[in-house]
Order: sequence, then C-alpha cells, then structure tokens
Amino acid sequence: YIKYGSFIPLSESDVLEHLKKTSSSDLSSRLVKTTYRHIYTRGFMVTYNKHNLRLEDLSTLEDQNWLNDQIINMYGELIMDVAEQKVHFFNSFFYKQLVAKGYDGVKRWTKKVDLFSKWLLLIPIHLEIHWSLIAITMATKTISYYDSQGIVFRHTTNNIMKYLQSEAREKKQAAFQKGWKIAIIKGIPQQKNDSDCGVFVLEYCRRLSVKQPLLFSQNNMPQIRKRIYKELCDRRLND
Repeated sequence: YIKYGSFIPLSESDVLEHLKKTSSSDLSSRLVKTTYRHIYTRGFMVTYNKHNLRLEDLSTLEDQNWLNDQIINMYGELIMDVAEQKVHFFNSFFYKQLVAKGYDGVKRWTKKVDLFSKWLLLIPIHLEIHWSLIAITMATKTISYYDSQGIVFRHTTNNIMKYLQSEAREKKQAAFQKGWKIAIIKGIPQQKNDSDCGVFVLEYCRRLSVKQPLLFSQNNMPQIRKRIYKELCDRRLND
C-alpha cells in the first residue's frame, strides 16, 4: 500500500520479490508465476462507466512501460467527471477513425454531446508509437498542440480544424465555422526517455482541465504513474 497506494499488486515481479523475502521455502519461479496468474489476475477488474481495466492494463503503468488505450480512455473519463462536463475528452481511437473515414465516420461519436457548450476539448493523438495531445479552447477557438518530445505533426491540427468546421456545419453553429487558430505550445515539460509520452499526455490533460500550470518534469514520472494507478483503482481523481 505504501509503495503503490493500493493493496492490489502491480505486477507479478512484485509478488516474486515479496515471496523471496518472506518465504522460508525455495519456491520455484514457475510455481509463483502460475499462482500469481490464477489468484491475483483471475477475475480482477476495475469498471467505470463503459470502461474495464484488468491487471494487464494497469501493469502498463509499471516502470517505463507504454500506456495502452484502456488506461488513456478511462483516465479521460475521470477527468470529464471532475470538470463537471465542461470538458470533453475524446476516445483515443477517435483520431484514427477520423483519418481513416473522414467526418462521416465519426459524426455519430458526438450525437449526444454538444461540443460547443464545452470550454475545453481534449484529443489524445496516437501516431505509431508516440502519444501527443490536441487541446481546444472553445472560447477563443484555439487548437493547441502539446508534445512531450517537441515533435510537431501539423497535419493533425489541420485535420482537427476541418473536423470542427464540419461539426459546426452539422450542428448549425455558424460562429464556429470559421476563425479557428492553431498554436504549437512550446516551453512545456518534456520527457527524457522513449516511454513516458502517454503519462505526459495524461498529466497535460489533468492539469489543463482544472486550469493548473504545467509544473512537473521527467523526475516526477514515477510518482505520477503511481498516482494515476491509484486514481484508476479508486475511480476518481485525487485532490
């Protein structure tokens, strides 16, 4: 609990390490791993709204693993709840679907959502093996691009601008059919490895959604990973 903020073990290596320290008998690694899979992982699930997380999903928060879509999407749901529905977090598969099938392929995704009543839209972008973020401030019609490696994929912001214009036409929002601005955000926290981009994106989202400054660094990643893990298990963001 002290290490992770939860009584649920994060990985089978933690179980192995603990048993080696506490067991007087010579337990084989194969036996422990089999026991771990059957006892700890069988049936365990964190469920929130339509999202389900298993231990293998949570294990992506361990060490320097890459976060998966399930972690990204459920955390986005928690962010929306804290923001009292003034923030909309797009599913991580949204952008891929938009690129593959165009506006008609995604217009049903916001059938029950009025994007133009929100003050902030958050769109995680996953290209190949890298996560970045597009944040849209509706009041100023600004599309902002955040990347923890300083990479700029300008086609992503252009695609999102076209999407917003199409959505405005579909929802008959004349004020949002033009006047959009694109901003590449610089001077933000940057990762120092090749594995923490997803964690940086979630921390950008969390702080932007509650209007907190982006004051964190690569050195904070271990603590942030553990905090996200606990928040997902508790199904709420901590203060």
